[in-house]
Amino acid sequence: MMKIARYFLGLIIILVLLGGIPVKAQGTEFRFFNETGHNVQGIFWDYYESIENAETLLGYPITEEFTDRDGLLVQYFHRTRLELFNGQVRQSTLGLWNYEKGVQLSIDNPLACDEFDTGFLVCFAFRDFFNDNNGLSLLGYPISPFEYQENIIVQYFQNGRLEWHPSKPYGQQVVVGNLGSIYFGDIGEDPVRLTGVKPLNALIEAQVLSLNVRAFPWKAVTVSTDEQAIFIVVQDQRLQAVSGASGMATVNWTDGAVTTHSFTTDEKGVVTLMLPVTKQIHGSSVTIDVSVVHRNLAGKTSTSFRIWY
Repeated sequence: MMKIARYFLGLIIILVLLGGIPVKAQGTEFRFFNETGHNVQGIFWDYYESIENAETLLGYPITEEFTDRDGLLVQYFHRTRLELFNGQVRQSTLGLWNYEKGVQLSIDNPLACDEFDTGFLVCFAFRDFFNDNNGLSLLGYPISPFEYQENIIVQYFQNGRLEWHPSKPYGQQVVVGNLGSIYFGDIGEDPVRLTGVKPLNALIEAQVLSLNVRAFPWKAVTVSTDEQAIFIVVQDQRLQAVSGASGMATVNWTDGAVTTHSFTTDEKGVVTLMLPVTKQIHGSSVTIDVSVVHRNLAGKTSTSFRIWY
């Protein structure tokens, strides 16, 4: 019986580590989002979980919950801001707060549009998206017609903005705009709040989902015989350092020679490669291709410097 209990507990912990289920910490349900390194807990998590396709419609959390300058408990997501008002969670009216009139498009097709009490029409693919995703509850009433803004067609609603992206696959061209991220910056919230944190439950280990690899030279130009350093930085999807990642830097010299240099990132996710430059061709560029692997993930980048004389 004890073996079964231990097995069951181990299974639960594994599921938690994979981020597949919410857990309880200090009596509060929450979920840790590896994508951004933030937790959603308590009543905000209850609201988020109640929204079908919340990750698509609301986005991932970009802050922890906190009390804002007006005394409201809030939490920012890519596409919205949740706030606790009179004991109830609601979306902030970011559409109203962010709306600035653009180039308006006049559309009136009774077969393809729905008209709302605000006097605006929701038409075509925007109407389909609105109806399919409980639009009145999610976005509120429309407060603008179709408009051109930043080279895309948009429409504002009380709580958000719909955008038309024709380059996306069929059925995915309508997306909810990232007004949560935009509003966070526009009102001057503390950018430190965007920094990822640890999961609320110490049993959960933050997962690396992708690698961001950057490389740059110490000197943009060198002489034909010189000393050069290449700095390589490896971070995860939350821009946190990835230590212990292994990689290879391939240096393509101007004289046709190719050298390779293996490396492992330090605790800050950084590597410094020292390159002796010897009798290279004036006016040509040395290119460095960098590839990195960490567990089952891979990333790559490239950089270069020029031989001046």
